[in-house]
Amino acid sequence: MISIKKYAAIDIGSNAMRLLITNVVEQDNKETQFNKSALIRVPIRLGQDAFTVGEITPENIDRMVDAMEAFRLLMKVYKVEKYKACATSAMREAYNGKEVVEIIKQKSQIDIDIIDGKVEASIIASSDLHGFLSTDKTYLYVDVGGGSTEFSLFSNGKMVTSKSFKNGTVRLLNDMVNEVVWNEIEKWIKTNTCEYENITLIGSGGNINKLFKLSGKQQDKPLSYLYLNSQYQYLNSLTYEQRIAELALNTDRADVIIPATRIYLNAMKWSGARHIYVPKIGLADGIVKAMYNGTI
Repeated sequence: MISIKKYAAIDIGSNAMRLLITNVVEQDNKETQFNKSALIRVPIRLGQDAFTVGEITPENIDRMVDAMEAFRLLMKVYKVEKYKACATSAMREAYNGKEVVEIIKQKSQIDIDIIDGKVEASIIASSDLHGFLSTDKTYLYVDVGGGSTEFSLFSNGKMVTSKSFKNGTVRLLNDMVNEVVWNEIEKWIKTNTCEYENITLIGSGGNINKLFKLSGKQQDKPLSYLYLNSQYQYLNSLTYEQRIAELALNTDRADVIIPATRIYLNAMKWSGARHIYVPKIGLADGIVKAMYNGTI
């Protein structure tokens, strides 16, 4: 007996908005499967508004409304029975964030929850990671966003601790992350990983996924610190236009990929990790699983 449910997750990040539609497949005496049916990404850089002027601008409010109306229609076409929309760092910090949520609800009938960093980290940690975690190893899970980065430490197959920091790609592009924040991240990573040996990183986010795709590696193979560092140097050697023309990067990816790589490299250096695995999971995946498990 097979039962298929259609769930959707909307991730309103600082660099882009995403709609993930997932088939939840239940079978007797078998583990539930979460199969991605569609993923739509809209490059609205809300963090540029929120982190520099403190509000979501009227132009981007209109774009958000259009995107949400499109998401609602897509969910209708796919016959989605349950959805959850979560907004993160940019909407948290924009003083008109709650007002924008109300405007979107009135015009598109989409309910949005603005979640804090701790909730964001816990949702990401609930992503379908079990297929990547060996019970005899220790992992530092790093999710780099536009406004914040979430770190979660796993050991023996269970989460030990997690923390969210206001250090993301859009903030870095606007020179809004000082050395104090970097020092806090370094201290947290070193303090929480010092008792473990052979830490392995797990990376999530659009930028590390793109770097992994460029590597040409198979999905179950990791990237090395040396490879990531060489890519960082290579990307820095190219102009913004060259990254678009020669590497086929999207216009909203070609700038943020460098600061994102810097965060992953520092996380590897401070934890002593030599390799990083890149499963295709993130906040949207965590939202779907949390909805299914009744934890959100």
